[in-house]
Amino acid sequence: MTDMPAEINTRADADSSSFLIPHVYPGRLIAAEGLDGCGKSTQLRLLQFWLQAEGYEVVPTELTPSKLIKRALKAGKKQGSMDPMLLSILHAADFAELYERDILPALKRGAVVLADRYVYTALARDLARGVERSWIEDVYRFAARPDLGIYFQISADQSLERTLSSRTRLKYYQAGMDLRLSGDPIASFRAFQGRILRVYEDMVGDLGLLRLDATLPVKQQQKILREAVESMLTASFAE
Repeated sequence: MTDMPAEINTRADADSSSFLIPHVYPGRLIAAEGLDGCGKSTQLRLLQFWLQAEGYEVVPTELTPSKLIKRALKAGKKQGSMDPMLLSILHAADFAELYERDILPALKRGAVVLADRYVYTALARDLARGVERSWIEDVYRFAARPDLGIYFQISADQSLERTLSSRTRLKYYQAGMDLRLSGDPIASFRAFQGRILRVYEDMVGDLGLLRLDATLPVKQQQKILREAVESMLTASFAE
């Protein structure tokens, strides 16, 4: 049940690696991606403390459903399913609000934005649900390309283990239950995260994401992350 449907194309077209346009704002955008439980939130918090100590204004953002979207998702759950395209549109509307309200103003005033999930999460999850890649890219083309994107790499089994260690129940859409991959939430989660993992692995090179082994000790991950951020900031502000 972990295989992707044959008709789903996770590969980028020749020019789709640049579907997000580089921004011209004085601020900088750092996006963290990965499977649930990969530890990116912890690393971003540590990074925030460090950047603030270095004198930067830091604006953390998190891609979480708004109250309006939560109501729509709850209604879909009661019906037993939701069309993947409709789900994609709902998430896109939520992201657009977050982008216009928090991310864009911060970039315009010169802050460093730490995005706990960004457009690439939508791309991975929507592709895993069978939505056309070209359509997804067109929907999110308004968003700025991150100055640094990090992919925190863990396996689907590690994602499941870490997620269950922090909560007793898996969320309906998080487990991909809407896709009816399995009647068992754990089996469905493993299958759905496996699909998302495949998408991430396919697009890391296409989108220029930094691959970070999220099984390394926290301090070692943070060291690697800080070195990458420092290099990006030095190069960016020297231009």
